[in-house]
Amino acid sequence: MNLIEIVNVPDEKRDHQWEIDFFMSVTQGNIKLLVEAPQQGPDGWPYILVETGEDATEPANKVMQWAAMKGVGLVVNPRKSYPDYVFTYGMLWNFKETGRFYQEAAQSPVGSVEMEKGQGLHAGPPSPQYLPQYVRNILKEFFRDQGVLRPRILVMSQDRKHYDLAFSLESLGNPPTKEHQGIAEALSWFLPPHYSVVLVSEIGLPEFTDL
Repeated sequence: MNLIEIVNVPDEKRDHQWEIDFFMSVTQGNIKLLVEAPQQGPDGWPYILVETGEDATEPANKVMQWAAMKGVGLVVNPRKSYPDYVFTYGMLWNFKETGRFYQEAAQSPVGSVEMEKGQGLHAGPPSPQYLPQYVRNILKEFFRDQGVLRPRILVMSQDRKHYDLAFSLESLGNPPTKEHQGIAEALSWFLPPHYSVVLVSEIGLPEFTDL
């Protein structure tokens, strides 16, 4: 099926296979920009709004590559009662880097420090594959807007299978515990869905690095 046929599949018939087919067809298909500039979505994040159709001539892949460098998401067919798909920024840059919008399997993003105390911790700065420089710059800009000038990060794993991207609570100004979940959820928009975000104190952990 082509992209136009896929987006016409009724909602109740859309399953995991539909999502796979949609991903394949949208990356190879054409879309039409509704507005040139990114628009703020209901969730507060910036999105490029696009439509599918016979008059769509812009390669979707090109638009996604642009969005990945600019720190914006993508909404497909926003004029419907519910859009056909909402791509977060994290999904788009992960596609740019890996050819996938998200992965099922854990990656191995670090290669430096090992802790042998207790359970043991494998930790270090993120690799460029795990967190490219342009993504770090987008995240830094977000933090600057929140008044956080030097956020610090560390990638940690206890089993070398599941990795957490840890943000230093001290570098974020020690926000109250009740705000931690909201902050982690906000940061998750910038990252692929399979990434795990945690907010932790630096005390007792390997050295964090500047974002």
